[in-house]
Amino acid sequence: MPLFTDFEPFLILILFIIIVGIIIFITYYFSTKQKIIRTLSKLPIKQIGSLKNNELTRFTGKALHVKEPLVAPFSKRKCVFYVIKIEQQKSNGKQQSWRTIVHEEKVQDFFLEKNSDFAMVRLHQNPKNYTSYLVADKKVKSGTFNDPTSEFKALLESYHIKSDNFLGLNKTLRYSEAIIEIGEEITVAGIAKWKSLKEPIEGYSYSKIAELESSDKQKLIITDLPNIKSKKRF
Repeated sequence: MPLFTDFEPFLILILFIIIVGIIIFITYYFSTKQKIIRTLSKLPIKQIGSLKNNELTRFTGKALHVKEPLVAPFSKRKCVFYVIKIEQQKSNGKQQSWRTIVHEEKVQDFFLEKNSDFAMVRLHQNPKNYTSYLVADKKVKSGTFNDPTSEFKALLESYHIKSDNFLGLNKTLRYSEAIIEIGEEITVAGIAKWKSLKEPIEGYSYSKIAELESSDKQKLIITDLPNIKSKKRF
């Protein structure tokens, strides 16, 4: 009996490590990023001309705007999709955590172009007909000994956020921005539909265009992750 008691702290430590490992694996495996990678890797990469009606397909090309493009709030880059997040660090005794105070996502319809072939991607936010993962490529932060830049301060003010507290000390804030920039190469998966063009597209000589759409069971998938492997090519 004493032998078991001597090993008890070790066994508890091993059990704790196993539980933490399982939690980390589940969080990683079921993250949006990994679910998108797994789904896309099962789909063949197709050329637009080989798309079939009502077929779930994956296509990689350059994002081009259909109408006046969006402008990313901080970097001022023209885009068709952006996701921003502003967070503030909060302390609770010895623990510190980040609280999201702004999370904004804006999208618009856009073209995908590859070798002068076009596909249309139509996005809706209410209800949301897509799932996405974009790489955040603009980040900025401020803190007690790190004054916000004039650009960051202007951004915060546009969202009615003060960069300092009632004592005049800088708040610990951070900002991240992920976008689909005009001309950026991205990957989209969706249900292919061929439709007649109501108006001609400059540089496009065909009377029909492929659209990638969602369905009741399948949302559009959009990502700018590079080099997602596929089983085969067509």
